[in-house]
Amino acid sequence: MSSSKQYLEFILEQLSNLEDVTYRAMMGEYIIYYKRKIIGGIYDDRFLVKPTKSAVTMMPNASMEPPYKGAKEMLLVDELDNKNFIVKLFNAMYDELPLQKKKK
Repeated sequence: MSSSKQYLEFILEQLSNLEDVTYRAMMGEYIIYYKRKIIGGIYDDRFLVKPTKSAVTMMPNASMEPPYKGAKEMLLVDELDNKNFIVKLFNAMYDELPLQKKKK
């Protein structure tokens, strides 16, 4: 199942308080970047983020779900209506995320 463009637009609206949020479509899903680092993605109309230490601390009851069959599990963000929480979450996660590898 692919994610809908409407769900992407909803998530982007929730992220509108952050600068430098971009996305890339990939096989019917969307990878979400924050300041050029992959922070998570939209998979089957679910917003999942990488399970960094700060993300796990900020969302201790979040379920761990694979974005697709055979993938590493990620955290399901369930506080989507709280823009302030999402800003704090992304800023807390940012320093823990690796820089994107440069293409040769």
